[in-house]
Amino acid sequence: MTAPSSFIDPPVVRLKPKANARAIRHGFPWVYANEIVTDRRTRALPPGTIAMLEDEARTPMGTVAVNPLSKIFCRMLDRDPQAVIDQAWIAKRLDRALAMRTRLFDAPFYRLVHAEADGLPGVVIDRFGDVAVFQPNAAWAEALAPAIAAALQEVTGVNCVIKNASGRARSLEGLDDVNTTLAGTAPDAPVPVPMNGATYMADLAGGQKTGLFFDQRPNHAFAARLAGPQTRVLDVFSHVGGFALAALAAGAASALAIDGSAPALELARDGADRSGLSDRFETRQGDAFEQLETLVAEGAQFDVVICDPPAFAPSKQALEPGLRAYERIARLAAQLVADGGYLGLCSCSHAADLARFRTACARGIGRAGRAPQLIHTGFAGPDHPLLPQLAESGYLKALFFRL
Repeated sequence: MTAPSSFIDPPVVRLKPKANARAIRHGFPWVYANEIVTDRRTRALPPGTIAMLEDEARTPMGTVAVNPLSKIFCRMLDRDPQAVIDQAWIAKRLDRALAMRTRLFDAPFYRLVHAEADGLPGVVIDRFGDVAVFQPNAAWAEALAPAIAAALQEVTGVNCVIKNASGRARSLEGLDDVNTTLAGTAPDAPVPVPMNGATYMADLAGGQKTGLFFDQRPNHAFAARLAGPQTRVLDVFSHVGGFALAALAAGAASALAIDGSAPALELARDGADRSGLSDRFETRQGDAFEQLETLVAEGAQFDVVICDPPAFAPSKQALEPGLRAYERIARLAAQLVADGGYLGLCSCSHAADLARFRTACARGIGRAGRAPQLIHTGFAGPDHPLLPQLAESGYLKALFFRL
């Protein structure tokens, strides 16, 4: 992809009279395609073009990134309509993001940039020590990827920047799915990540998303508080051992991790070995629903059961079947919780808000014949800040019940 058009004399895009200019002025970061005056000129703008946004009265509103191929036609970059979007501008945003993370975390393992909430729309950056994994999920970030990589090295001192192109949002932006290394040399082995008293192994080149899910860190910690010396833990959709390893590090007697990915479970076992927990850790590979049904048939019981599935409702069209899937998971999992035990249910679906997700979970638990107490509601950690004007940035929900 070619670089965006000239920063000196950027093109102008204008809102239609019925567009919600007030929402944009109050912080909403997107302008949809049906809100922009489009003609041959605007439709011909290359994806990633930096432009000036004007309201219907031709009053400048800010500097935006344009993509005529996307339903999100403009992403607000800066409220200053004269802003120059270059490496120096990017570095200032990164420096601000880094300042908060270094205050919150003792070690350099965290989400460094959480897209719109950190002022870098469509950009996700996870840090793993000296390595940063960068997801440019918007066309402007793809076009400026070299500048972003250079700014990352300048601000954080990382010596390797990996571009991960696996995000679902990239296809909506008309972008490819080709991963590459933008700076330095990518690690040739999984990277150990210390978190919640355990060591997790992150495959930065071939793993899911950026290699590890930092967003669940506080929910792992809460689940670990429920673990005692006699506690039996079941971690379903475990990935690289998220809830299981944290619970074992806190003193749980045993943990069984279930996941459909054999490579992920291999990383989980490696993490258990490095954490000195392998003698209390087991895995089962297979479809989670089938494995839950098998455990129910076996009469298995656990003191803490956690289910952290992929997004069952990634879009509005998938909402109803997704809610039914969450209900089914809750019904099956509730049958495996010992009396007085705990059930944790998670959702990373943008389309399923907290109220609907909670209702689906309660319905499933009720269908299992169990009486729940909702004791805790968790969200993503503070390295995944929420932009209040953009509900989609608050995607993760974790509900903990005592049954």
